[in-house]
Amino acid sequence: MSFYISLSGLKAAQADLSTTANNVANVNSTAFKKSKAVFGDIFAAAPMQTTTQVAGQGVRTLGVNQQFTQGTIETTDKTLDLAITGEGFFSVKRTADNQVSYTRNGAFSVDENRFVVDTTGARLQVIPVDDATGQPSAATATAITNNTLATGDLVDLQVPTNWPSGGTGNQLTSVGVSEEGKITAVYADGSTHYLGAVAMAAFNSQEGLRQQGDAHWTSTNASGPALLGIGNSGLYGAVRSGSLERSNVDITEELVNLISAQRNFQANSKAIEAANTLSTTIVNMRS
Repeated sequence: MSFYISLSGLKAAQADLSTTANNVANVNSTAFKKSKAVFGDIFAAAPMQTTTQVAGQGVRTLGVNQQFTQGTIETTDKTLDLAITGEGFFSVKRTADNQVSYTRNGAFSVDENRFVVDTTGARLQVIPVDDATGQPSAATATAITNNTLATGDLVDLQVPTNWPSGGTGNQLTSVGVSEEGKITAVYADGSTHYLGAVAMAAFNSQEGLRQQGDAHWTSTNASGPALLGIGNSGLYGAVRSGSLERSNVDITEELVNLISAQRNFQANSKAIEAANTLSTTIVNMRS
């Protein structure tokens, strides 16, 4: 039995090492969220057995949980580099299959069709607003308040080169993003137009989100549906233009965890070696 107990310890230490190694490898990944392996003991006894005389039967990995703590904000001075200070995610949609995912990687840029896209090519989703006042319609405002705004109500953000869109005059001169995530465009005639408000997403259980890679997540039954709204209010943090969120990995803490996992692996290896020595001694005595 001691062989299997120590083997479960080796597997647990290996899972801990892999989790820590992944954290260290992504220390420079934009908006990466570190993970932590969680373990539980294995115990079993017969109904009439005295449990105080029964040893445990090893350890098992309960899960690898992500830590959605705030990463350091780094200034980039690029307007479409967006960071969130507080809770929430950006909503983006892939054009290939229309799948909506959520990210805190705000390294956005403009593609050849003037759509704002992230590093994977997914388009940033915004809440439609009045181009003159920047306010959503009454129906949209009510849906936001009641947490009933759906992803189908969002639109792709496009920054027209000219205003009116598709025209030939009044060329774009600058773009701005407020703390609420409202995007404004200033044109050559001095007019300012609101292009939309960044759709911020919050979840009842962030830990239930499914990882997709590239700092993207999708909602699941465990996370609950996305609660969509406007930044710098309620559940949603403020949007910082000209900034990016760095990984929340603390390299010093991870190196300590790496040493601890390595020692646990060595200790379980020694336990297997001791059990093997004991078994060999007993076999030799019988022979």
